[in-house]
Amino acid sequence: MPIARRRFLLAALLPVLTVGATGVLAVATGQQTSAEATATPERNPDAAVVASTTSGSVVQVVAHPDDDLFFMNPDLSRSLTAGLALTTVYLTSGEADGRNEANGSGLKDPEQPADRAHYAEARQNGIRAAYAEMATGDRTGTWKRTVISTAGGGRAELDVLMARPQVNLVWLQIREARNPTAENPDSLRGLWNGKIPALGAQLTSGTPVKQQYSYTKDQVVQSIAGLLALYKPTTRRMQDPTPGRYHDTGKYTDHQDHMYGARFVQAATAAYAAQVTDRPRFSVQNYLGYHNGTLPHALDPQTAETKTGFLKTYAWLDHQNYCGSPSGCGDRKVAGSPTGRNWAQSLRYARADNTSWLVPGTGGRLYAFAALDGQMAFWTRPGANGPAAGAWTGPTLLPGTGIDPGASTARLPDGRVAVLATRTVLGHGPADYLREIVYAVQAAPDGPFGPWQSLGTPEGADDEGTSAISAPAAAVAPDGRLTVYVRDSRRTLRAREQQPDGVFGSWQRLGGEDLQSDPVTAVDAAGRHQVYAATTKSVLAWTQPAPGAPLQGPFPTGLPATTVPLSAAAEGTGVRLYFRRPDSGVVRTALVTAGSGKPQVSSVTEAGGRAGYGAVGVAGRLLSGRADTGTIGTTGLGGPPAWTESQMLYAGAPAGVLEPAGSTTTAVLGLDAQLHITTTLPTTPTPRTPWHKAVPPK
Repeated sequence: MPIARRRFLLAALLPVLTVGATGVLAVATGQQTSAEATATPERNPDAAVVASTTSGSVVQVVAHPDDDLFFMNPDLSRSLTAGLALTTVYLTSGEADGRNEANGSGLKDPEQPADRAHYAEARQNGIRAAYAEMATGDRTGTWKRTVISTAGGGRAELDVLMARPQVNLVWLQIREARNPTAENPDSLRGLWNGKIPALGAQLTSGTPVKQQYSYTKDQVVQSIAGLLALYKPTTRRMQDPTPGRYHDTGKYTDHQDHMYGARFVQAATAAYAAQVTDRPRFSVQNYLGYHNGTLPHALDPQTAETKTGFLKTYAWLDHQNYCGSPSGCGDRKVAGSPTGRNWAQSLRYARADNTSWLVPGTGGRLYAFAALDGQMAFWTRPGANGPAAGAWTGPTLLPGTGIDPGASTARLPDGRVAVLATRTVLGHGPADYLREIVYAVQAAPDGPFGPWQSLGTPEGADDEGTSAISAPAAAVAPDGRLTVYVRDSRRTLRAREQQPDGVFGSWQRLGGEDLQSDPVTAVDAAGRHQVYAATTKSVLAWTQPAPGAPLQGPFPTGLPATTVPLSAAAEGTGVRLYFRRPDSGVVRTALVTAGSGKPQVSSVTEAGGRAGYGAVGVAGRLLSGRADTGTIGTTGLGGPPAWTESQMLYAGAPAGVLEPAGSTTTAVLGLDAQLHITTTLPTTPTPRTPWHKAVPPK
């Protein structure tokens, strides 16, 4: 085993629980793990707070066996290492063509008969081995396989890892589409779109489930919602329900089962939130799928190597029959290329990877926003006349459901705060499914928020996937009018501007192509608005030559390729961009200065130290983001060469604010669906307080 992988697994061997089989569901519903109970708070003489460690519980729902290994790792393995209660639900059996090709080349062996039940069982065996290895370091870990009833009237297989009973796998064993893009009525896509009344099961050869069943659309939704009610997670992980299409070919950028499976999960999550009142609050994290293969690598080589190692276990690379199953011990289709099609070298969030969700109000007050339970939640901290700010309160949920993960903010000239998001409308029929941009504004500075107002979408209709819009970004004119920017499904920039009477005009086309990131905006010291978006190979800029002038661009910046998420902050006469170096994760930065033509771009510098993946929070000279262990860390721009790491994994992206007195406040949403913060003093980039819950438990 490579040294990097042994070191990665070492921590997983420590927090082994000894919970009996009857205690499995209690653990899975979010009770404190042994790792959390024995964690020693960080010592800090300046702050009487309890340091944050990873806590909460996770439920992942994916379409096929291996979607979690390709697209949710290393988040998955790190959650297991941290000792979290974690359950993965597989919607389909992943039976494909039923051939477990020994050479892993994808070429069909005419002498090998198709056997979908046995191939699906081999994939199950590979998944169990990979999870046992991630959780305990031993791929041969024992699993207890039983049958549970689903809320949809069918049966599911429940697998419990006996050495770590809080690790569960649930197999619904629904038939898969058996083709990434081709129309097949007998599929999740066909069921969602009403092409068939019900979709049957594809039972694996070794499953304890023996009775055949089928599900209607509503029964699939209720089955998933019932599993959420059983485990009551604080973090929900799922795939991307709106990955979009390639416009030159018309094909989906992701597998149709990933896309439509995620839509079933969206509907089930909404049903769970509405029907179950005795539950903790939860957040949702979406993961990019096949499209990762077309983008620069987001993971550093060591992390990618560890991730690939688990895929090799799943692929049954050594072909030793350690599992004793006649179906085989893994998925030989993956053996020829354990990295997939450039998938193992990346992890990207399809939503909630922006850093503008923390914003100042008036008098030192702060607001933090996140989507919880399908609604927009906010926490607030009043300002203070003395050296210390007031206590945080929240979360408060704004009325209205269907809010997607992620939030953007804008501060109006009078101190009022606006929050923006996308909202999914499920509708009654397939044609009614769409996403739209919504915003809510305070009625008065530091006052209550008004109702959600819809800006619609630059897309005319969903058309089976055109709702692939980005999160919105907003710029504010001196008179308080908003201009909202969004990347459309054709990967160009669109904008909608508020008129003097408060009404928004129509969607404008601002051009660009190959836009991959959410757009980011900032206003320089001269009052000029600037907008940036990453492409596959560089970054494009739109700038105002003078305050109030029409936005011009797109201009090439000449910046190198990034791992996609961008952050922007005004600095002097320009705007400083922050991004990560591909195949590294190191944070890079460059200063862009607008003018009458193409903006001027400084040379690229690096913040120093190894880092992880995802967007970078900025508060003055303090940066925050994933360190190489996946935990939230901080570093000073031009300061210490390494990240100061915490003991906490988190969801989404961090956000930071430079306060009037020069201190900083940085925030993240933990896997426990709670707001966690840290602060610094003006004299040092080192956090004065450890990461801790903004609102202490009562």
